[in-house]
Parts: sequence; structure tokens; C-alpha cells
Amino acid sequence: MYLAPWVLLLAPLGTAPVCLGQEAAVGRALGVVTKLDAAARQISLQTATGEVAVTVDAKAKVLRVAPGATNLSNAAAIELTDINVGDRLRARGRMTEDQKSLAALEIVVISQSDIASKQAAERADWDRRGATGIVADVAADSVTINVRTIEGVKPLVITPAPNAVIRRYTPDSVKFADAKPSKLSEIHKGDQVRARGNKTPDGAQMTADEIVSGQFKMIAGLVLSVDPQENLIRINNIETKKPMTVKISADSSLKKLQPMLAQAIANRLHGVAPGERPAGAPGGTAGAPGNGAGGPGAGPGGGRGPGAFGGGRGGDLQSMIDRTPAIKISDLATGDAIIISSTAGAAADQVTAITLLAGVEPILTKPGTREMSLGDWNMGGGGELGAIGQ
Repeated sequence: MYLAPWVLLLAPLGTAPVCLGQEAAVGRALGVVTKLDAAARQISLQTATGEVAVTVDAKAKVLRVAPGATNLSNAAAIELTDINVGDRLRARGRMTEDQKSLAALEIVVISQSDIASKQAAERADWDRRGATGIVADVAADSVTINVRTIEGVKPLVITPAPNAVIRRYTPDSVKFADAKPSKLSEIHKGDQVRARGNKTPDGAQMTADEIVSGQFKMIAGLVLSVDPQENLIRINNIETKKPMTVKISADSSLKKLQPMLAQAIANRLHGVAPGERPAGAPGGTAGAPGNGAGGPGAGPGGGRGPGAFGGGRGGDLQSMIDRTPAIKISDLATGDAIIISSTAGAAADQVTAITLLAGVEPILTKPGTREMSLGDWNMGGGGELGAIGQ
């Protein structure tokens, strides 16, 4: 999992304090560059608390480091003209009392392009070495998760490496930045876990470099109304039959399953054999292309199966969902069926979506009926458990 490019900028980086004289206190500002005037040596920095105007002293050190660096040993000296809008920056120097201006004697930059490359590499490694599932068993030195694949559920025993990073989502958190340092003993049965590491050849065990866990709840509902301006969706919960509000934040992940993948998942979930037409399905030859009842081997493009989504036959279902096309809240319409994941602890009648999955009508509908139920369906993860690096 991509662990915050800010790890670098939040740390002291092994540098000595900037000496500004006894009458001046050393301050620092961390944020994203929104404006830059290299000739005037002025930088506008958007921080967590607001905009800070940074004036760069003529003798200031201006350095660029790679994402993930913990010191300045490999830092490269750059010019102000090498800084771009969108870069992440830490400025150190003399801060005014109102915290809105800073005279900088040191600038440390992580370029936006370097961050993007790092995130892409991290996502690719999670795709290659990651696994997601529900905790089935907990031991003193390992946890066993059930990984849902298109072929069924397979157990995976996860043992953390000696220096493994273990984090856990807090109640009502939406993004990985909200996850806190944790330990293996805080993981319980029923939790959801995503781990990255090296697996044994048979895929039954993993030595994990990173583990993130959390308690999530799944909600299925039919859309009653959509408010793109307020980023709110009103749904009717198909289990409780009560209306509720789903809030979409900047960190929410909205996806829509392609029809053939949704049907393949539904067939597996409802015990329909490959090539068999579900009971009560519309007329047509069982197993015929385009009848919407193809088994796990069926897929878009006349025979392309789940491998088209990156999972392959028997692949991790979460990986397929990760590759599912993203949508906007405005793409949803009244009557659409959706599944939402959120962290446990949210209010009963309102949740903030971590992951919202549309195109799930075949999954929720019981064969031969119009009745919808969530049943034992689970996406296998929520938020950045299911959307690394977003």
C-alpha cells in the first residue's frame, strides 16, 4: 500500500534547526504548491490549515527528494524554476504570528510526477502481490483470511514479516490516511484485511510486508434520489426497508460492474453452474453468448473472461473490482441497485461511502424472483482496502 508521501516531509529529515537568531522562532509549513513566482521568489502553499505565503531567501537551500526518503542524504539541489504547481513542499524558516507567511531558509520538495510514479508502482505491486479477504481465524503469529475468487472462497494464512507495517482503520474513517499503526493482536474474526507480500507457490500462505485491517459494514439499496451538488444519495435499504442517506466524499470510490462480470459473480454466488441459465431467467438457449447467464469463463468481447479485469480464472475478485470502471455520482439514476461499504460506527441512517458499487442487480436478485437481498455477498474490502493508492 502506498504509505503517504508526506512521511518524508513530516519528518525532521535529519537536518539541524535553521538558525534565525534568538528573537525568531523556527516555523515550517507543509503543503501543496498552488502558485509559484520564481523571479519574485514567492510560493503559495496550501496547507491543512489554509494558504501560506512563502518567501524564499536568496541563500535558502532548495532540495528535491524522492517519495519515501527519510533523510536528505540523497537530496538533489534544484532551482526554484524546477518547482511546479502540484508539487508537495516543506518550507522551514521564520513564521509570522498569524501563521500565514513564512520567510524560508530551506525548501524540500517532492515532485508531483515522482509521487504519481511511486503510486503507480505501489498499485502495480499490490495488484501482483496483494490479497483481500475476511478474517476466518486468528493465531498469535498469523491470521487466516478467506479470499473470494471467481471460482469460490480460498483460505490464505498471512504471517507478518519482521518489519511488517500493520495499520487499522478507525471507526467512520474513509481513507488510508485515517488508519492508525496497529498490531496483529488487534485483528479479529470477521474483520476485513488486505495484505501485500510473497506467497508460497500453492498460494496458501503469505509473508506480508504490509497489512491493513478494519471493521466494515455492507449496505445494499435502491437509489431514491441523487444530489450531485451536495454529493448525497438517498437509498432504500433493501434489508431494513428504510430510507437512508449515503454521503460521497472526495475519497469515496465509485465503480460499476460490467454486466458479464456481474452475472458471473451472481452465478457463482447463487450456485449456478457455468453454461446453466438461472431459474426464472429470460428466454434463450442456456449458456448461449449474450444471454447474460454465462459462467465464470464468460465475459465481454465474445469469450473474454474475468481475466479481462486482471484477475484471471480463479483470480482475486477484489482485483477485478479494482479494475472496474470508475463512475461519477451523476451517473447513478433512480432505481439503480448499489452496494456500499463503510466503516462500522457510522450512524444507522447515514453513512459515508468508502466504496460504492453499481451494476449489482444480478448479484442481489434471488434467482427466479424479483426479491433482492445482500445475502453473504461481500466486496472483500472497503475504501483503500479495495482501492490502493487512490
